[in-house]
Amino acid sequence: MTRKKNKYPILQHLEIIDVAAEGNAIAKTEDNIIVFVPGVIPGDIVDVQITRKRKSFREGYPVFFHKYSEKRIEPFCPHFGTCGGCKWQNLPYSEQLFYKQKQVTDTLKHIGHIEVSEINPILGSEKQTEYRNKLEFTFSNKRWLNKEDIPENGDFSSIPMNGLGFHIPKMFDKVLDISHCALQKEPSNKIRLAIKKYALENNLSFFDLRKQEGFLRNLIIRSTDGADLMVILVLFYDHPDKEKLLDFIATAFPEITSFFYVINSKANDSIADLTPVLYKGMPHITEKMESLQFKIGPKSFFQTNSQQAYRLYSVTRDFAGLTGNETVYDLYTGTGTIANFIARNAKKVIGIEYIPEAIEDAKENSTLNNILNTTFFAGDMKDLLSDAFIRENGSPDIIILDPPRAGIHENVIKVVLNAAPDKIVYVSCNPATQARDIFLLADKYYIEKVQPVDMFPHTHHVENVVLLMKK
Repeated sequence: MTRKKNKYPILQHLEIIDVAAEGNAIAKTEDNIIVFVPGVIPGDIVDVQITRKRKSFREGYPVFFHKYSEKRIEPFCPHFGTCGGCKWQNLPYSEQLFYKQKQVTDTLKHIGHIEVSEINPILGSEKQTEYRNKLEFTFSNKRWLNKEDIPENGDFSSIPMNGLGFHIPKMFDKVLDISHCALQKEPSNKIRLAIKKYALENNLSFFDLRKQEGFLRNLIIRSTDGADLMVILVLFYDHPDKEKLLDFIATAFPEITSFFYVINSKANDSIADLTPVLYKGMPHITEKMESLQFKIGPKSFFQTNSQQAYRLYSVTRDFAGLTGNETVYDLYTGTGTIANFIARNAKKVIGIEYIPEAIEDAKENSTLNNILNTTFFAGDMKDLLSDAFIRENGSPDIIILDPPRAGIHENVIKVVLNAAPDKIVYVSCNPATQARDIFLLADKYYIEKVQPVDMFPHTHHVENVVLLMKK
């Protein structure tokens, strides 16, 4: 069988000159066409196999390194380069922050068409490892094999194929078996490895993602900055040995304060529409910020970097400049974390969120903290937030926006413009859609302050807070 040739050329001796969005890096051809390349950093000189060709850009992957950048450092993770996370481990953290700051500046300029005279220096994360409070792992009976795992004789019969880890990027049915992940504090690794060992020793079947069969499906571990620890074991079906497995986990790890299992027989991994069963301990864990407590259940959303979340919310509160007399609308409120965080500095806070369960969490957290000036509504933002809603609940002095990556629906922008608050504090996990939305608000609002915050070291992701003032 003749191997099909790549229809695109290899471009030689390209110097990597910049970092782009989504974790790719940038080179330019002699005729000034941009080439997006993954797995490289500024200063590398590489040959690139082109895989996609468009009029104004190319995409490809490195096939040969002529020179490694002087900025390169040794990655700390044994799975670097295969695992889909932490793609910037080979770039010093100070350089990561530089390029994240640059990303915010560039997107405001090129997408928002806004020149910002000054952007506050990015707030880096004190922790660059063990900063995540939640990780989700997948069981698979067809783990990803690296080159060194593949037998020369092609006989896979003796190769162990069960794995527990993370999905390989762009391959839904391939899971990388993880020996150690540095993103969450212990006992996260110990729990994962112990469950895998028990399952192998007791011949419990790992999930087959293509055939949709197998007993063990997912493992979710959540922790707090304190001592709280939640484990959620997701099973595809009930099993006679379920109790033995659950008892083993509970006995081996008495530090687990909240232990759930879920039966998920659906085609997708989401447990949002399922009911977790409490097997041991409390029905929630509790994260603390200042004098506030936030209950986190098995399905609750909470920012996955707790320490940086506190800094993000503090910036939001500072930008709002509350005096105690303001009516604040917190749009896309989620579980009401920002709403409750700022409530004691405002007259009234109204939170709106699409997911009813999140709104119930928001109400419960208000009650837990004896906060009496919050009101929460569940519904589709573009339908619920209307002129009539504002007339009924009062005009906002300040609107806080914290939308998903897709940004704000144009109908919501129209209502925000009609409401004409004095200030808008826009919190975003996607500077590109944030810049697009700010451009749509620019007729009535100008940028007063910008503060990037790094929530996810070793990734290209960056959070950004912008204060908009009414003209």
